[in-house]
Amino acid sequence: MARRRWVVAWPVRVALLFAVVVANIIGAGVVLVLSAWVLPNGPLADPDRTRVVNLIMFGCYLLLALVIGAVWGGRRFRMKLGGGTEVEQRREHRRVLYGPLRLTTVQGVLWLTAVLLFGGVNAQYSWRLALSVAETTLLGGITTCALAYLLSERILRRTTGRVLSRQPPRRRVLPGVVVRSLLFWALGTAVPVVGVLLAAVSALAHGDIPSAQLAVIMLTLGGTSLITGFLATVGSARAVADPVNAVRRAMRRVERGRFDAEVTVYDGTELGQLQSGFNTMVAGLTERERIRDLFGRHVGRDVAEAAAAAQEVRLGGEVRSVAVLFVDLVGSTQLAVRRPAAEVVGVLNRFFGVVVEVVEEHGGWINKFQGDAALAVFGAPVAVSDPAGSALAAGRELGARLAAELPEIEAGIGVSAGDAVAGNVGDVRRFEYTVIGDPVNEAARLTELAKSVPGGVVAAGRAVGLAAEGERARWELGGETELRGRGEVTRLATPLGSMSTDDGGKPREIAGDRS
Repeated sequence: MARRRWVVAWPVRVALLFAVVVANIIGAGVVLVLSAWVLPNGPLADPDRTRVVNLIMFGCYLLLALVIGAVWGGRRFRMKLGGGTEVEQRREHRRVLYGPLRLTTVQGVLWLTAVLLFGGVNAQYSWRLALSVAETTLLGGITTCALAYLLSERILRRTTGRVLSRQPPRRRVLPGVVVRSLLFWALGTAVPVVGVLLAAVSALAHGDIPSAQLAVIMLTLGGTSLITGFLATVGSARAVADPVNAVRRAMRRVERGRFDAEVTVYDGTELGQLQSGFNTMVAGLTERERIRDLFGRHVGRDVAEAAAAAQEVRLGGEVRSVAVLFVDLVGSTQLAVRRPAAEVVGVLNRFFGVVVEVVEEHGGWINKFQGDAALAVFGAPVAVSDPAGSALAAGRELGARLAAELPEIEAGIGVSAGDAVAGNVGDVRRFEYTVIGDPVNEAARLTELAKSVPGGVVAAGRAVGLAAEGERARWELGGETELRGRGEVTRLATPLGSMSTDDGGKPREIAGDRS
């Protein structure tokens, strides 16, 4: 595992070394441009010799600084990610997160040393030359430090993303967007403008800068400002736009209902907090959708949506015109005795799968499962145009599908319709949405009667009378019976073609309970 960590780290370390070298070369170029064409040095006894000495010293020091910076920076910034104790992992994470600052600090110390060294060496020739060299070296150091920070930060995005994926930022851990913007400003604007100001101060103080040289100074710094300003502006815009665009793309996926969207957190500034906050928000949305889906599976999606839309929980109900379908297996006790438990559960799941599919296709809602039975309601909580017709059509189709798809079992199906109370019943701490009333009791009693009828489907004549003409024509009225627990007779009805006949070809009346 350790070997794998170093295989991942070494390419990044090489890229960082290359970025530091590039930053130093650009900083050295700034020093040479300002020294040669911008800042006047005043009269010197031997200008050629002085120039050669400075160039040799500057080249030697630059090479030495690169070697020292590579070794020193490598020791301050190690990337052995993973493994070790929790304290060691936290220490490694801090090294990665603060890596750009560590590398920039190393470059700052080396360039500040160069300012003091070259200023002191050139003081023996002229204090004006010493001041000029110190100023140009300082500007080159600012350029190098800004570039080193910005380049190393971009190189470390993937590594920082791995670190922050383990421990998302709860607060800003790196200099913020303002500091980053100031670095871009220093690179693209401050350095060339300061060069102009120094040239102007020298011209005013000494008055020895001819107009031709002043024009060269203006052209040089003006061109430098245009180039570096453009590059700095692009870099600043990308540094802010890249994390924001990543969040925006992920947000589009969430808007399309894809809650697996995730943004890689690779920024330790406020933008990283934005990325991490988006991931936290999506995780919350995912959990909410999971709970909502689970809630909908338990109580029905229509009930779940109504509960989510309600401002507060209210117990009680209202009278609604509904239709009720009750379906119950025949001989479920013997089924459980004859077959293994796993097989019984499989049969029940297939049975309920057909019931749920048929009921939902006709606009109904499964109110509850009761062992091997199910109660479906049409017209509550969501109103339908023809609840009785929908329930009757569902009963016909359910009887046909159960006979075709589950021939090894038998079921009784009862359908009723009328006014009932629909609402939340229970306590504010635990309640359920249900339907209570005579249609529920009548449908349950009809289900018991339907178990002994060919086709297994029986409806109340009242439900057929309440249905629309198209569905009403598909049912055939039979005799009357007094169902158990009810004080009035119920006219029975069955789907056309399902009633048995006597020897004379006339429909045989359905025998019912008269107890």
